[in-house]
Amino acid sequence: SITKERTEVILQGTSSPDPNDPAAVWQEFDFKCKPGDLRRRPCFITPYHYRLDWLMWFAAFQTYEQNEWIIHLAGKLLAQEEEALSLMATNPFAGKNPP
Repeated sequence: SITKERTEVILQGTSSPDPNDPAAVWQEFDFKCKPGDLRRRPCFITPYHYRLDWLMWFAAFQTYEQNEWIIHLAGKLLAQEEEALSLMATNPFAGKNPP
């Protein structure tokens, strides 16, 4: 069965020196096929799917303690590691200081 509501895990970063500052601007890392921007056309890659995007869907049903790999992914994105960034559709910090 499919739920009527869909909980999403969203990964964001900020260049603000103080992330708790209400004026801090947070930017989202977009995934290649995970639902996100409503203006973006859905991707169809039948019969395959992007594994990370699919895992993010299931991670939203649990806590981060049950999905420790999300913490490692976030760390790699913060470090701007090319291997992790290659899994993303966009890098909002490309050409800028890391978040």
